[in-house]
Amino acid sequence: MNKGELIDTIAAKAELSKVASGRALDAVLETIVQAVAKGDGVFLTGFGSFKSAPRAAREGKNPKTGEKIKIPATVVPKFSAGGPFKAAVVAANTKGKKKK
Repeated sequence: MNKGELIDTIAAKAELSKVASGRALDAVLETIVQAVAKGDGVFLTGFGSFKSAPRAAREGKNPKTGEKIKIPATVVPKFSAGGPFKAAVVAANTKGKKKK
């Protein structure tokens, strides 16, 4: 599903116009990005959490030359799915599958 399809689905489920749904989705995403960029976490019970996480400096390899390079420490965004979200994905992917 791409962003346009998500907006269409939101519009249908919430009985909103596509324009209003697009604005709402953009506002939610912008708010999450701003909060995580500031170092705050965003916790949506039952869905998951968005937060920033430090990544340590490490050594890597240039794939063309094989030369070792230093990759600096940085901070990256991280998403952790909540329990009900995980359970829904597992349930959807195990329907009709036989256990061995």
